[in-house]
Amino acid sequence: MKVNGFIHYNDFIHRKTGPLSADFNRISYLQQIKEIVMPAKFSRLSADDYFNGIRAGDRMILSRAITLVESTLLTDKAISDDLLERILPFTGQARRIGITGVPGVGKSTFIERFGQLLVREGEKLAILTIDPTSSKSHGSILGDKTRMDVLSKLEEVYIRPSAAGSALGGVANATREAMLLCEAAGFTTILIETVGVGQSETSVRNMVDFFLLLMLAGAGDELQGIKKGIMEMADAIAITKSDGANIQESEKARISYQNALHLFPPDESGWITEVLTTSALDGAGFEEIIGVINRYYEHMESSGRLSALRNHQKIQWLNDLIDYLQRRQFLATPGMKEALKLQEQAVLKGTTSPYKAARTLVELAWNV
Repeated sequence: MKVNGFIHYNDFIHRKTGPLSADFNRISYLQQIKEIVMPAKFSRLSADDYFNGIRAGDRMILSRAITLVESTLLTDKAISDDLLERILPFTGQARRIGITGVPGVGKSTFIERFGQLLVREGEKLAILTIDPTSSKSHGSILGDKTRMDVLSKLEEVYIRPSAAGSALGGVANATREAMLLCEAAGFTTILIETVGVGQSETSVRNMVDFFLLLMLAGAGDELQGIKKGIMEMADAIAITKSDGANIQESEKARISYQNALHLFPPDESGWITEVLTTSALDGAGFEEIIGVINRYYEHMESSGRLSALRNHQKIQWLNDLIDYLQRRQFLATPGMKEALKLQEQAVLKGTTSPYKAARTLVELAWNV
């Protein structure tokens, strides 16, 4: 059975003859799909094909379009640039929500419960999940579809896992573009689940309307540095796993975090960050989370702040792309890779300063 344009995990397991390999936990399940079900090569689509398919709600075309914007091939970039220009008039109507949290907080489990509630309220939901990329192998598990078993079977839900790669803030390079493609396909709420490994999540804040931070009760003082940096950007904080013997500890954590928020400068929008407790096990607190999000949008829209926020994000996106394109052009300079290695060695040996090395390389690239 195909779900959201993908062969579902449970189906490909049944199609495989013989037992799973002993190395299954170390191999991306997408790699195993490739071994089990070898699809015919897709013919190249035009920008018209992508546009018409996306507007018609074709999940397979949407998936291929996201792959297109993630590609670094120049031929793909030409088509994706044309496509993104064409879909712009059909974007901007969805709610954009970022969700992050420390490792082990249960982001995917939270989204599994949260997403079902949104669907029951009539939302068409696109979930863009960003998996960590290994610094050694540069591989990624991409297993969020297996951790959201109920959502992955719903017609109203589209789940797209992507590898974080080298993007700052734990967000895949083309997440902004993927978000716009999903909006053009008619999705009314976009959830972006970030890596959440303690990196700066500023890039997430710069592409979503509402930023939700998930925290654990009694996680220990070793996470305080992570908490402080992200807490300042959060529009709401949810204490997860508030059930059973952990309810009392979660309530203490809620009060502690709420008090800590008073130490931060007030947000210029006038919004006051709320702290809630939730349990994906019994669903406690999830209706309250949706209530907070609804109040946030009412506050931001009535004050004109939402429009101002998105305009600021567009300019930030422009500046990010300028930095990206400049660096790509810089590295594409003939002889640059070799020159870069020589300057790196000189810096490590202490025979030149990082500033002088950088200046030398810039002069090589742009003759300045």
